[in-house]
Amino acid sequence: MRPGLNAILGPTGSGKSSFLDILAARKDPSGLSGEVLIDRAPQPPNFKCLSGYVVQEDVVMGTLTVRENLRFSAALRLPSSVPQSEKEARVNRLIKELGLTKVADSKVGTQMTRGISGGERKRTTIGMELIIDPSVLFLDEPTTGLDASTANSVLLLLKRMASHGRTIIMSIHQPRYSIYRLFDTLTLLVNGKMVYHGPAPNALDYFANIGYPCEPHNNPADFFLDVINGDFTATTMTKVHGSEGTPAVRLGSSRQSIEERLVEEFRNSSYSSDTRAELDRIVQEKDCSSCPKTSRTITYNSSFFHQLGWVLKRTFQNLMLNPQTSVAQVILNIFLALIVGAIFFEVKDDQSGIQNRMGALFFITTNQCFSTVSAAELFIIERKLFVHEYISGYYRVSVYFLSKILSDITLRTITSVIFSCIVYFMIGLKSTAAAFLVFTLTVTLVAYTATAMTMAISADQSVVALANIFMTITFVFMMIFSGLLVNLPSIMDWLAWLKYFSIPRYGLAALKINEFLGLKFCEEAYVTGWGSCYFRCTGEQYLDYLGIEYTTWGLWENHVALTAMTFVFLIIAYLKLRYIKKFS
Repeated sequence: MRPGLNAILGPTGSGKSSFLDILAARKDPSGLSGEVLIDRAPQPPNFKCLSGYVVQEDVVMGTLTVRENLRFSAALRLPSSVPQSEKEARVNRLIKELGLTKVADSKVGTQMTRGISGGERKRTTIGMELIIDPSVLFLDEPTTGLDASTANSVLLLLKRMASHGRTIIMSIHQPRYSIYRLFDTLTLLVNGKMVYHGPAPNALDYFANIGYPCEPHNNPADFFLDVINGDFTATTMTKVHGSEGTPAVRLGSSRQSIEERLVEEFRNSSYSSDTRAELDRIVQEKDCSSCPKTSRTITYNSSFFHQLGWVLKRTFQNLMLNPQTSVAQVILNIFLALIVGAIFFEVKDDQSGIQNRMGALFFITTNQCFSTVSAAELFIIERKLFVHEYISGYYRVSVYFLSKILSDITLRTITSVIFSCIVYFMIGLKSTAAAFLVFTLTVTLVAYTATAMTMAISADQSVVALANIFMTITFVFMMIFSGLLVNLPSIMDWLAWLKYFSIPRYGLAALKINEFLGLKFCEEAYVTGWGSCYFRCTGEQYLDYLGIEYTTWGLWENHVALTAMTFVFLIIAYLKLRYIKKFS
């Protein structure tokens, strides 16, 4: 693959993307044989961080502008030794070269908001890779989803880049003729086997020589695919049929036999022998004394804290500019708080007050658990973006994970505090500052723990709906052992241990101790007359009945347990994210 525009063509399932991934060092090395040489030297282990790779589906942050996306790439992929002014100059130069000047400060666009056009989005994705000025650029079907005119303009841009000595290798599916004629080298694949590799202008002559002449005005790319698929019809096939000038239709040969014949013809051709001879010469000349073992090492051009600053900034920008994940959650929590406050408005200190308090505290705890289901989308929606940027050496897994955690914790803290302020005073719970602070802390901690569990479940999932099912089942199971639906001391011993895994149980126990301690629900004389087995006069009596230890440690052990569970779940989530399959 020499400097220039190198195209890989073939029908669907022929192995174009797999071949491209192998060349770009983005394929799982297990099970692969052979080696890839770069400038007659073994492929460096971090080659994927030194080359550019434009994936088929544009992976770019839609809530940011074109300029902001390019700045992000420049900040993380260029060495720290490059001054900021140089990075900014490179971004501006790329914007001009890519023809993005008019939309430089326009948002790329998401599913919810309209942004730039498909061609401009594709050029932005290419620009993200060109920031490091790679000598080799890989593109996986860059014309997918583009109309003919836009696809043509993107390929003209690539042709201009290739003319300056850059090696561009791309897979492409059925390009139009105006695109095909831009190719310098053409590689044709069928079922993972090569049927042509050589100069693109010579391909038609090669096929004509082996008995497959292309009709006038036929698109060569379509013609090659027709031949490979066995759909070839021609009026002159002298080499195959031996009857010159006689119209003939190739119907007798099966597709498999055609494939075998094409593969065999290429193996015996001068193009194949010349390539093989050159490869043999390269292999003999290469120095293998320092040959690295096949690996997928990822190197970084910036420090941990530099990466954290930029990724955290982008994550918060994305959060603020995504109303469905930020503003909507705040509004929903305010609405739920008002509803709960209205239902349990100003609870009284009587027997009905016990039930109302229990109902309110139970709803508040379970609401905090189920409202964290939205955290399942944190890693799933951006999965492709994360995998691509991580493999390309933008940032470490720990940086991405910390950024997501910090941004989500900030949102959970804000919503929990607002929810607590509304609910606490509308319901009329214990009117002391200490009790309010403990209430708010408990509600926030429950949200943290539930969010961490949600992340631990969804970190390695690829479908939001499936993650939601797992989380809903888990939370419903935990609700049973929360201490309201069943009296925990009455549960059989062989099941009782499950209560220690219930997030709502710890939250509800802490809230009950915080609220009921010191409250009186009836006069002593009234209890003596009716019997204390039916009425609980004090909060302590009610807590005793529930089997809750209401000492100082009895209160704070719930917070310690929630904190410990949060850290355990976060570690699980990180490990899942760290070891998910990143190479195809």
